[in-house]
Amino acid sequence: PVKQTALDAGIEVQQPVSLKDEQALGTLRAWDADLMVVAAYGLLLPPAALAATRVGCVNVHASILPRWRGAAPIQRAILAGDAHTGISIMRMEAGLDTGPVYLDRRIVIAADETGGSLHDRLATLGAKALLAALPGILDGSQRPRPQDDSLANYAKKLGKDEARIDWTRAAADIERQVRAFNPWPVAQTALAAETLRIWSAHALEDPADGNTGLPPGQVVAANRDGINVATGSGLLRISMLQAPGKRPMPALDFINARNLDGARLA
Repeated sequence: PVKQTALDAGIEVQQPVSLKDEQALGTLRAWDADLMVVAAYGLLLPPAALAATRVGCVNVHASILPRWRGAAPIQRAILAGDAHTGISIMRMEAGLDTGPVYLDRRIVIAADETGGSLHDRLATLGAKALLAALPGILDGSQRPRPQDDSLANYAKKLGKDEARIDWTRAAADIERQVRAFNPWPVAQTALAAETLRIWSAHALEDPADGNTGLPPGQVVAANRDGINVATGSGLLRISMLQAPGKRPMPALDFINARNLDGARLA
């Protein structure tokens, strides 16, 4: 979308494979730009690129630094059960998200927040925060504050290997996994020889809905309310899932076509 908007406005678009390339660096320097802005770039910029503009380079980072540095701060905040997150407008340097912060903006992480919904909210907030910070950055009146490295956590890139649900974990932990990995890579579990993708689920809080002593992964109930599964601590109610070759569907539609009596997810 950013590229298409630029092209529609007659703005030149460059897509270098790497900014370590001398030709790409030459193009960057030739623009004689005041500032470079980076958002969700995914690669470290070499020192030559960082020094190619008058003021330097700023990053729109989706965490209140130094809480989550790295590629997946949005999902890691949900997985960790953080109560809030936000946007940091930071000055880039050679380290991974280690530069000083010009400005930050905070938001509360909703109880039903997914990786997708939080991404979209932070994208909007990031644009507003960037516009608020730019004038002071460009005229030098906005002074960045250094980060406290002792408070930093590494938000490593998401991998499909993390999507598999471990039913021996607590229901609340699995719920956060399901929410954080929606829409990618999507939490998964096995039912016999099939792999099911779990799109929506929540931990049951009522003590009356306790574990019942059944082994983790055991289907406790399957009805119009959802599919209740025993975990290492508490029950998880699945409300939206996807069978191989099918679209995501409500749990009721799934169990209308499938008998889950005695079934165990693995």
